[in-house]
Amino acid sequence: MPEQYLTFVMGKEEYGIEILAVQEIRGWETTTALPNSAEHIKGVINLRGIIVPIIDLRQRFGIESLQYTPTTVVIVVNIVVDQRTKVIGIVVDAVSDVIDIASVDVNPTPDFGLDTDIRFITGLTSVDDNMVILLDIHQLLGNEMLPSASALSRIINQLDITCETANEQH
Repeated sequence: MPEQYLTFVMGKEEYGIEILAVQEIRGWETTTALPNSAEHIKGVINLRGIIVPIIDLRQRFGIESLQYTPTTVVIVVNIVVDQRTKVIGIVVDAVSDVIDIASVDVNPTPDFGLDTDIRFITGLTSVDDNMVILLDIHQLLGNEMLPSASALSRIINQLDITCETANEQH
């Protein structure tokens, strides 16, 4: 039985993630930056009362950064880490399509040697003569050093207090 994947583009490459992990697709919006976070962690957004960390997959993969445009998309995904569900947004260039892929059409990931981490690539497939890199979003994002929801709330409250104090002083 085929599985459905959401495909998206970054640079010249097309990637796919299991559609069941996708919560929603949103346009880019400005984030609240987090102090001392990795460069690929763009900040957080408030999504209907849930604080969602936003990760730029281009930067996470070491691909040259681009200026965000009206076509820049955030795919909000649910991943399971230590039996807990986390909501994370990933910034990609554009969303392509939802495709059905049978397991027999998935080629194993080639072994590139010790220099390349391929744990988060589940395989490769061809769609209309284009290669699609299938990602294990749980493996890719599950090891991210992201603050917990309570830590995010404390950071945001501290940022709000700092901003209020700065505004009162002016």
